[in-house]
Amino acid sequence: MSDTARTTFGGRRAMPPNNSNAAEDELPTEELLGLVPRGVNLEDYLTVTDVHLFKEKWDSNKIDHHTDKYDNSKLIVRRGQSFYIQIDFNRPYDPKKDFFRVEYVIGRYPQENKGTYIPVPIVSKLQSGKWGAEVIMNEDRSVRLSVQPSPECIVGKFRMYVAVWTPYGILRTRRNPETDTYILFNPWCEEDAVYLDDEKEREEYVLNDIGVIFYGDFNDIKSRSWSYGQFEDGILDACLYVMDKAQMDLSGRGNPIKVSRVGSAMINAKDDQGVIVGSWDNVYAYGVPPSAWTGSVDILLEYRSSENPVQYGQCWVFAGVFNTFLRCLGIPARVITNYFSAHDNDANLQMDIFLEEDGNVSSKLTKDSVWNYHCWNEAWMTRPDLPVGFGGWQAVDSTPQENSDGMYRCGPASVQAVKHGHVCFQFDAPFVFAEVNSDLIYITAKKDGTHMVESVDATHIGKLIVTKQIGGDGIQDITDTYKFQEGQEEERLALETALMYGARKDMKTEGVVKSRSNVNMDFQVENAVLGKDFKVTITFQNNSPNRYNVTAYLSGNITFYTGVSKTEFKNETFDVVLEPFSFKQKEVLVRAGEYMGQLLEQAFLHFFVTARINESKDVLAKQKSTVLIIPKVIIKVRGAAMVGSDMVVTVEFTNPLKETLQNVWIYLDGPGLLKPKRKMFREIHPNSTVQWEEVCRPWVSGPRKLIASMTSDSLRHVYGELDLEIQRRPSA
Repeated sequence: MSDTARTTFGGRRAMPPNNSNAAEDELPTEELLGLVPRGVNLEDYLTVTDVHLFKEKWDSNKIDHHTDKYDNSKLIVRRGQSFYIQIDFNRPYDPKKDFFRVEYVIGRYPQENKGTYIPVPIVSKLQSGKWGAEVIMNEDRSVRLSVQPSPECIVGKFRMYVAVWTPYGILRTRRNPETDTYILFNPWCEEDAVYLDDEKEREEYVLNDIGVIFYGDFNDIKSRSWSYGQFEDGILDACLYVMDKAQMDLSGRGNPIKVSRVGSAMINAKDDQGVIVGSWDNVYAYGVPPSAWTGSVDILLEYRSSENPVQYGQCWVFAGVFNTFLRCLGIPARVITNYFSAHDNDANLQMDIFLEEDGNVSSKLTKDSVWNYHCWNEAWMTRPDLPVGFGGWQAVDSTPQENSDGMYRCGPASVQAVKHGHVCFQFDAPFVFAEVNSDLIYITAKKDGTHMVESVDATHIGKLIVTKQIGGDGIQDITDTYKFQEGQEEERLALETALMYGARKDMKTEGVVKSRSNVNMDFQVENAVLGKDFKVTITFQNNSPNRYNVTAYLSGNITFYTGVSKTEFKNETFDVVLEPFSFKQKEVLVRAGEYMGQLLEQAFLHFFVTARINESKDVLAKQKSTVLIIPKVIIKVRGAAMVGSDMVVTVEFTNPLKETLQNVWIYLDGPGLLKPKRKMFREIHPNSTVQWEEVCRPWVSGPRKLIASMTSDSLRHVYGELDLEIQRRPSA
C-alpha cells in the first residue's frame, strides 16, 4: 500500500488510528511503476466492465450465509464461508497470461498486516482458514469466483476492488458503493470463535428477531416480548456506528471478546456518549419512560440519526438493545434475568442489611442493595485468553452499575468460571459472582457502636436465573449454569475458591451469629390488583413450652425494582401474645388509597416485617416484594395474514382506575409486519376505552408478533401482544 497517508508521531513512523468503518480513502485506480512507454495502450490489457455480487434475498449467497432476512440491498456474508461473485471483462480471461485479484478494504488507513487491506489471491483450491478466490467458471468474457474470507477477519463493511496486473503496474476498478460487502461473525463455521454446533440454538440465539424478557418477582414472574429487530432496515449500520462512536480500532473488530466488551460499555451512555441514558428516578420529562419501549429498533435508529444518547433505559432495555447488537453482528446472544440480584457496593461478596435496635432497616448504614430482578446478556464464544473449559456462554452486562477498567461496563465473564468460583479470570467475574452467590446478612447496629449478626440467609440471592426457552416463549431455568445447588459440597467449594482469590473482605462485626430463636415468623401478601385493597397475613409459630410477648412492626414501601425505597406508604406496629406450642396470625389491610398516588415505573410494593421477642430479646426479620396485577393492552387484527396483503391492526385500552389518566402514549411494534409507531391520547377517563387503528402490510412470513405498550403520567408497564402466523404469498 502507498505511504502517502503515513504521519510521524513523536519521532516514530506510525499510522493514524484506523477506528472508523465509515471513514474511507479512495484506492488509486492506477498504481504504475514508472512512465508507460509511448505507444502502449493500457486498455489493451484486461479491463473490468462489470461486477455481479448475487446479493438479492433469494440468491444463494444470502440464503447459504443465513443473511437473507437483513433488510439491506448490499451483499452480507459470514466469515470462514465461501460466497460467489462474477466479474465481466472486456475480453475472454486467459489464466496463462492474465493476472487479477480481488481486494477488500476497510477504514481510512488500510494496512495488510492489520487485516484492513486484504488482497485475495486467485488459488487453484480454497484452503480452510485462509482468504482465497477460486475460479469456478470461465465462459465468454465472464469469470465466476468462489471467494472465502478468513474465519478470523474483521467484522464490518468492506469496500471491494478488482485489481489487474500489467507489466507497468496495477489497474484497479473505481470505488463503487454497489459492491460494498458486509462480513459478519459466523456461528455456522467451526473455525470461527463464535461457532455454535446446535442448529436449533443458532436459530434462536442468532436468527430470532423477537424475544421474551422476564421481570417481576421471584414468586410472580412476568414476561414481555421484545422486538430485537436485528434485520430491520438501518440496524446493521447502526451497530457498526456504535463501534465507530467508541473509536474501536478496526483491527480488533474480528475478536468477539473485544466486540462484546466495547458493546457493554457503549450501550449505556455513561462516560462515553453511548446509546441509552439510564434513569431510575421516575422522572422522564425529556424522553421515553423505559417501560414504554417495545423493542430496540427505534432506539438504535434514533441514536444513529441524532448521534446523541437516547432517553431513557433501565436494565431490561439495556439488555434488549445489547442483544440486538450482538445478534446483528452474528454473535449468539440471549437475555438473562436473575431474581434477587445482589448489587455488592463494597465488593465483600455479601449483602449487609443493617438494622436499628428496634428492628427497622438503617438506611444510613445499609449501602448494598438487592434488586428484585436484574437483566443482563450472555454471548457465546471461545475464550483462548483463559484456561481450557471457560469458553461458551459469557456474561456481559451493559447496565451502568460499577466501573471496570475506567468505564461503566461488565464482562465478558465466563459463566463456567463464575460457577466454580474462579473469579480471578477477566473480565469482572467477582461482580457477577456476587450478583448470584452472595449471602444476605442481617446485622443489628447497637447504640454503643457494636454490631451483632442476627441471621445469615445463604439462599436468598440468585434465587432463580432464567432465559427464554429455545423455540418457544416459556421459561428456561439456567440457575445451575451459574451456581451449584445450595448446601452441596461443590457449592461451598466454589465459595471457598472465590474467597481464596481474595474476593471477600473480613466482616466488621463483633460477636457471633445468634442461636436460632424458638419462634418462627413468616408472612404472605395477597394477590394485589392495581387500584384495589388487599391483605398481608403474618404468621408466628411458637415451638417452645414458654409463653412469649412479641412486638412486631410492618413497613410497606414503594420500591424501585433495584430494591431502593422511594416512600413508605404503610407502617403498623402491633403486639402478639404466643401461647406455648401454638401459632397465631395477624392480618394487616392495605388500602388502595395508601399506595396509588406514589407508584413508580414498576408497581413493586416491598414489605418488611420485624418482630422482637420481649423475653429473649431475639429479633426476627423477613422481607418480601409483590407486583401489582396491571391491566393489559388488547391487540386485534382483521384481514388476510399474508405477505404483501393489507391487514388492519386495532389497539385497545380500558382505564380500570378511579382516576383519569393524563398524557397517554401507546406504542406499537411488530418486526416484519410494521415499523414501530406511537400515538398520543391527552386523557382517558375512568372505565373509558380508547382505540387506535393502523394498516400494515407484512413482508416476512412465518410466526410473527405484534407488541404494544401503554404509558401515562400515573400508570406504566402496561403491555399487550398478539401472536400471528403470516402465510407466504402463493406463487403465480
